[in-house]
Amino acid sequence: MNLACNLYVDGEFEGIIHSNKEVNIGKNGHIKGDVITKRLVVQGYIEGSISAGRVEIKANGRVNGTIESGELVIEAKGIFEGNSVVKDISTAPTSASLETALPADTIKKVEQKEEEKQK
Repeated sequence: MNLACNLYVDGEFEGIIHSNKEVNIGKNGHIKGDVITKRLVVQGYIEGSISAGRVEIKANGRVNGTIESGELVIEAKGIFEGNSVVKDISTAPTSASLETALPADTIKKVEQKEEEKQK
């Protein structure tokens, strides 16, 4: 199923869903298959592969499979079983890159505070 709009599933669906917008799986929703979307909200159950910019597993939501996303949010009592891959994330800054990004007086103040803590 290829969509250019939002989709709300509150029943059973088996297959591949591709949406340029948001896919929301309701409390009674059950999807067996792959979902490729901009944003996925899971209140029901999905088993399969997910590729999305943002995935939210709500309190009674359950995902069994692989999630590839830029953001993954799992609320309390939400269940995720499987593998997660974070995509489109920049690398963490190194100390060398921080030194070039911070003014010298700021670095000196931080170093002085660290020395005071060690005393």
